[in-house]
Amino acid sequence: MTNAESIHGSIQRSVQGAAREFAQATTAEPSALPLAVAVVLSVVLLLAGAALLVIGWRGMKETLPRNRFAGVRTAATLRSDEAFRVGNRAAGLPTLVSGAIGVLTAVGLLGLSGPAQLIALGVGVVGLLGLTVAGGVLGTRAAATVKDKPARTLGCAGQCCGNGACGIA
Repeated sequence: MTNAESIHGSIQRSVQGAAREFAQATTAEPSALPLAVAVVLSVVLLLAGAALLVIGWRGMKETLPRNRFAGVRTAATLRSDEAFRVGNRAAGLPTLVSGAIGVLTAVGLLGLSGPAQLIALGVGVVGLLGLTVAGGVLGTRAAATVKDKPARTLGCAGQCCGNGACGIA
């Protein structure tokens, strides 16, 4: 046996041993959460993450219409269509990232076991909620910078009686 063959065999045995140990470590440890709980949490996080992904994407692309259900809905953003558009554009990226975190956490809950499962759940939920709130704050501040359109002045509003006189006295 040559030196190269010896080294190759040694590396191959080491890799196989490491793979065997990894498989035993990941399968031997029981799940920290019961399967039913992990599935329900994963579904909730997947749905919330998907919704936040869509809202964040539409906010960034300025295609999210002013509505009562989705997006940054504060007094500053709801005062006009322009303020809503600007606020949700500013909040779009953090909202999009929070949605991605929600989806990744949902997948991680089903793929992990033991303490790693609880750590992924904690980090994922804190990340999702934290970035969503940060996006809301950012969007509210951006919407507050939008100037209001000047109010319309009271006048005849096109209903003049003629000779320069106004019918509204």
